[in-house]
Amino acid sequence: MQKENARNTIIFIVCTLAILLLYQHFVLQPQAERRQAAAKAAAAAVQTAPAAGPTGRPAVTQFAERSQALASSPRVKIQTPHLAGSVSLEGGRIDDLFLTQYRETLAKNSPPVELFRPEGAEHAYFADFGWTPGNAASAVSDLPGGATQWQLAAGDVLAPGKPITLTYANLTGLRFTRTISVDDNYMFTVTDTVANESGRPLTLAPYGSVQRQGVPPVTGRQTMISHEGAVGVFGQKLFKKARYKDWRKKGLIQETADSNGGWVGITDKYWLAAVIPDQAHKMNGAFRVTPRGAVDVYEANFVGQPVVVPAGGQVSSTSHLFAGAKREEILSGYQKKLDIPRFDDAIDWGMFWFLTRPIFWLLEKFYGLAGNFGVAILILTVTVKAIMFPLANKAFESMSKMKKLQPKMEELKKKYGSDPQKQQQETMALYQREKINPLAGCLPIFIQIPVFFALYKVLSVTIEMRHAPFFGWIHDLSAPDPTTIWNLFGLIPWDPSTAPMIGGLLHGNLHIGVLAILYGLTMWLQQSMNPPATDPVQKQMMQFFPIVFTFIMAGFMAGLLVYWIWNNVLSIGQQYVIMRRFGTENPIDDLIAKLRGQPKPAQ
Repeated sequence: MQKENARNTIIFIVCTLAILLLYQHFVLQPQAERRQAAAKAAAAAVQTAPAAGPTGRPAVTQFAERSQALASSPRVKIQTPHLAGSVSLEGGRIDDLFLTQYRETLAKNSPPVELFRPEGAEHAYFADFGWTPGNAASAVSDLPGGATQWQLAAGDVLAPGKPITLTYANLTGLRFTRTISVDDNYMFTVTDTVANESGRPLTLAPYGSVQRQGVPPVTGRQTMISHEGAVGVFGQKLFKKARYKDWRKKGLIQETADSNGGWVGITDKYWLAAVIPDQAHKMNGAFRVTPRGAVDVYEANFVGQPVVVPAGGQVSSTSHLFAGAKREEILSGYQKKLDIPRFDDAIDWGMFWFLTRPIFWLLEKFYGLAGNFGVAILILTVTVKAIMFPLANKAFESMSKMKKLQPKMEELKKKYGSDPQKQQQETMALYQREKINPLAGCLPIFIQIPVFFALYKVLSVTIEMRHAPFFGWIHDLSAPDPTTIWNLFGLIPWDPSTAPMIGGLLHGNLHIGVLAILYGLTMWLQQSMNPPATDPVQKQMMQFFPIVFTFIMAGFMAGLLVYWIWNNVLSIGQQYVIMRRFGTENPIDDLIAKLRGQPKPAQ
């Protein structure tokens, strides 16, 4: 029997390691290689036959440096408390934008996060507004487009309280005026006016679009956690989203709002660019993918309600552009102020949104009290434990009684070892006499699983957690623990991820840091306080669980490990008090007695 148990244990360990290695080799490594190959292909590919793109420009056959692409057009500077960039007079586009309150990395010299970049540069990303014919009879050959040269009529810097005005007149008697303003946060207001001096009435429809040329290189593994790609609301309720992979496969996703309002955009993990039409009218929205030379162009656009421009008259249309960080209070503020339906759903709250939202709300409140999101997580853990305290108390009482009954259960096992059915009957009778529910210990764990996933989602998708420090070496709660045993927790100046062949694995599930070790130790101690499994094989497998989960949790974000370690510590403390009250043997008292050189406490 012992040989068989040893064999099963070895098989279990080998299978676990094999799964980790296979996951690294067949999932993580190919994903990284595909992202690198896509980036290289986009930069190097040259098309011999340029095709007309959706903006009316020829396809880009060679990418320019960002600075060169900016210099190809006259510009008007954008300067706000949260944004910096420029508006291109070629096309009248907002195509150069940085989020000045956020940095790419934690390094002191890290540049601000780039949101938009001009066409001609690799991974161009911009917002466009204008007019399109409202019907076949109103075909106009010279409506403003991506190559139109606008004139700056008023303003020299786009800033809060300082709008700019652009003008353009075509040869058919239409004069276009575009006024762009911006607030203190991330919302642009674009008012397009068309004056009709053509001598005949025309029907035009306003449009707005966000266009991204090629999938951003940072998109990949994170899309399993947070949504990146197309997102929008049509009317008041219909919420649509599509990841880049599905978006490209479908090519076109089109919806007509059945009620007034809505918006469409492209979202990253933390950033959003969305165009918002006049909420008093219905809209036609679309997510489309158009091959254009070396890249695929991903576009989210709306076409507003057609309006008649009478001969000698003029009409105006006002739209908005949100381009910035997905902060919940900012999105909710715009949702209320501008009556934008479900705008805060641009944050991917996940399937447990009914838990994710209140947990985020609590974290925000606790952060306001503590001034540190790590401390806020600790307070949140105490709050969750307090809510489940009565249930956990009953569970720990049941487990303490079960552990105290181990000698009697061993006797039953010896007495009825040849009759498993009789042994089970006597064991259940023993539980009934002692008023023990063997399933009570599982209930708190099952209840905590949704809380765990909801907190995981909060830490993954909310920008408030991005680069949020804790204490000591934890400078970003949304990133994995930076320490690792492979360089003695930073004492050796070497990056294990650079190791040939195994670098990816050392940076993945084998990235064992201080938090992962603390998690494994607290899990082992908590498990030691529980009644052992009756089956020998199951018992040996359970003993390896803390080791296995240490490797599984090693790559998770630091904030999640802080929560789980502190949760384990609180559970251990609660269970220890109950075990002392029932006089049950526990590993903490055994360790204390051993350190003091005393015999085991009598139970």
